[in-house]
Amino acid sequence: MTISPAKTASKLTYDVLIENEQDGRFNATVLGFPDCKSLGATKEEALKELIQHLQARLEKAEIVTLEIEPPKVEHSWMEFGGMFKDDPQFDEMLAYIEADRRQLDAQMEEYYRQLDTENETK
Repeated sequence: MTISPAKTASKLTYDVLIENEQDGRFNATVLGFPDCKSLGATKEEALKELIQHLQARLEKAEIVTLEIEPPKVEHSWMEFGGMFKDDPQFDEMLAYIEADRRQLDAQMEEYYRQLDTENETK
């Protein structure tokens, strides 16, 4: 983890939720900072009040940037890698799989030849 002071930004931007209250006033809340809010007779007044509140808060605060290294996650199948390396029947099993695959490929090849022959006669 690396912590470094943020570069001085010329301006910070915040998303603000403005809500109409039942009494006709406006409530302005900085999204993500529920304790950062203000109330005003108009939207403009609520926003002006909120800006002052944020500026006062930022005068006493420091903004830093955190760089965090994500955890290294091993692929879920890696625990099975090499588990048959000492199995004397492993080579036999591979040969069986290869022979079965060749047989299936030959069957499919024959099937496609038959389809081609049927299409040529049409």
